[in-house]
Amino acid sequence: MANDGWGLPEALARGVSDLFPAGQAEGAAGDPEQQLAARLQQARAEGRPLRVKLGIDPTGSDIHLGHSILFRKLRAFQDAGHTAVLIIGDFTARIGDPTGKSATRVQLSAAQVEANAETYLVQLGLGQDPAHALLDFQTPGRLEVRRNSEWLAGLDLPQVIELLGISTVGQMLAKEDFANRYGSGTPISLHEFLYPLLQGYDSVAIQADLELGGTDQKFNVAMGRDLQRHFGQRPQFGMLLPILPGLDGVQKMSKSLGNTVGLAEDPLSMYSKLEKVPDAVVEEYLTLLTDLDLAQLPENPRERQKAMALEVTRQRHGAAAAQQAQAELNAERTAIENDAKALAMEIVQKVRAGDDLCKLAEQYSDDPKTKQDCGTFGLVNATTSLPDNLKKVVLGLKQGEISDPIRDISGFYIVRVDGQVLRPLSDVFEPIVQELRQSHLDAYLKELQAKFQPQVLEQGFFLNPDDYMNRAREPIRK
Repeated sequence: MANDGWGLPEALARGVSDLFPAGQAEGAAGDPEQQLAARLQQARAEGRPLRVKLGIDPTGSDIHLGHSILFRKLRAFQDAGHTAVLIIGDFTARIGDPTGKSATRVQLSAAQVEANAETYLVQLGLGQDPAHALLDFQTPGRLEVRRNSEWLAGLDLPQVIELLGISTVGQMLAKEDFANRYGSGTPISLHEFLYPLLQGYDSVAIQADLELGGTDQKFNVAMGRDLQRHFGQRPQFGMLLPILPGLDGVQKMSKSLGNTVGLAEDPLSMYSKLEKVPDAVVEEYLTLLTDLDLAQLPENPRERQKAMALEVTRQRHGAAAAQQAQAELNAERTAIENDAKALAMEIVQKVRAGDDLCKLAEQYSDDPKTKQDCGTFGLVNATTSLPDNLKKVVLGLKQGEISDPIRDISGFYIVRVDGQVLRPLSDVFEPIVQELRQSHLDAYLKELQAKFQPQVLEQGFFLNPDDYMNRAREPIRK
């Protein structure tokens, strides 16, 4: 993600998607107006820190890991000796940022905004040891917390008109969210056009050298540069970071989508959620949420995922709590695997004793349809002592979907009589596969396979996936 051509230290460049101006144009090298590295060098020579701006509108009460990316980058600048200027948008929050919205946001009261702001500051580290906090609230000169009502609430009408005159309607409609709403006929309130202007004016008020934002904030950050020029200030740089995918690995992390990890979550909850994120986003999580050297991590994807989960939990709760959370989750997983193995062995022993497959289906399923015609084989018994989460998974198999996947049994497929495969249990109980295959059970299952093959095909029930894997993935041909 980081561009080596920016000439920035690794801690500052890590995970950055965009930096503007990038300082790569002809003649830009060494120009502190065009190259952030040059401005950093100039600031060191002058003995002054850069003023790094990050604005937040406290429209909710909770901060999640998706939000934390920008705060982590702000902390990196703090640790490098610069001044983080955290702007609480208590005034702009009453308008609401229209970015990413398809309709006008509901305006919040001043009391609601202030209550949310207080919870934000606590979650960011107010009154906490900087070692476990997102921001350093203790080191003198490293942090300013400002509320933009300080300068925005006092603007008079001539000043507002001056701000409005800096931009055009065409420029505003070039913003993707406004363009989409305008094109679809969705109303755009005039006060929404004020939002990027007021956010940009924040940069003027604090004389920012650099503003941080998500990749969806480029329009607003660039507006800050325009307003600084208008008011005779040195334009800020814009540094944009990616939007973190949620736990589903697809959509952005958002509380409304239920795919978040909150900063206030307990260690076990945080660790267990992170250890389950899809493989496709593990590298992104490692880059954006940790400072780990990726080259030094194990190549095994599962081990990299565990390292990420442990490190993120450690940052928030400390090493001891993170390690305890990992141990508790491993113990819980072992218990589930043992219960699943016991259930598998129970069924295998009954098949070995000659029990009728359809009767087994009735015994181990609480599905009325199964009891009526043995039409669906569901490996679950409501009267067993299975853990609730395992029961939930196996019950889900009967509908052909799993709401809470656990990777773990070998040898059984759930199929319907009409031949449509619902889901192989081996997809769910993967860790047990190796252990079972190293035991006498594997040989015995192959023996059963040959013995019961006609009955298996007739009733739509498979034992041992080895020789039936390809057939099980397709409709059964009777």
